[in-house]
Amino acid sequence: MSILLRWTALILGLLMPIGSHAQDSKSGYAPSDPNSGPNISGYALIVDAKLTQEGTSINRGMVWRVFSDRPGNDGKLALIATKKGGSVSFNLPAGTYLVHAAFGRAGATKRINLASRDISEDFVLQAGGLQLNATSGGVAIRPRQLRFSIYELEQDEDGNRKLIALNVPAERVIRLNAGTYHVLSRYGTINATVRADLEVKAGEVTESILQHRAAPVTLKLVSSAGGDPVANTAWTILTQDGEKVFESTSVAPSLVLAEGTYEASVRNGAKAYRKSFAIKPGIAENVEILLN
Repeated sequence: MSILLRWTALILGLLMPIGSHAQDSKSGYAPSDPNSGPNISGYALIVDAKLTQEGTSINRGMVWRVFSDRPGNDGKLALIATKKGGSVSFNLPAGTYLVHAAFGRAGATKRINLASRDISEDFVLQAGGLQLNATSGGVAIRPRQLRFSIYELEQDEDGNRKLIALNVPAERVIRLNAGTYHVLSRYGTINATVRADLEVKAGEVTESILQHRAAPVTLKLVSSAGGDPVANTAWTILTQDGEKVFESTSVAPSLVLAEGTYEASVRNGAKAYRKSFAIKPGIAENVEILLN
């Protein structure tokens, strides 16, 4: 691996995925002000980025970071300056720098030697976007019920993949370097999941609709069919194999379950009641259990 590739990997490793709660001020290398930079005389380094070689310049949403090209005593690359926007200019003393261009989760790094004059550098990210949604049984799923996680395609020796973005909302465009990614879609919070390998092409937004086989369920203990739910209940849902997948003390809990056969058990005071029910893709179920 070349020196530049090693530094690129180190820089990318410092960038946190969606869902992380780490702050720049705690990272050990970045100032709390994302637009801070050295106010010193030197030469201008003007940087610009495009998604593809033939594309137009990106005019907003970029994050530019300028690093020292050599690690310090702590083994980290010192962050010298950072700016946001489209095309930006840094005023830097003569020297060699590693400049990282980030556009969402897409990025590129260049080693730049600033010697005796102002220079301009163009970055071609070779990046695109990924926009995700899902249906079940041909029925569109409400975006608020969906969350997606994006992973690298390749697995390590233990079968694990590197996480790129966690809990991505439906319909949001995630910017990524061109390539193929492994996507996990969660419908609800129980057991309705689906996976797919999706390709992102440079300069394009890949719109993908994943297909779930699941449906929402509402549970009620009632004294008569169609009646109001009885209070003081404790619910348990078991799969056909006896695996417990859900518990709740809500009066009328709502949840999403994958396709299959289940048993609902509800306790009211000293008494317990049971009922089997089936889940079919896209068909909402209203499971009522009678007190008698």
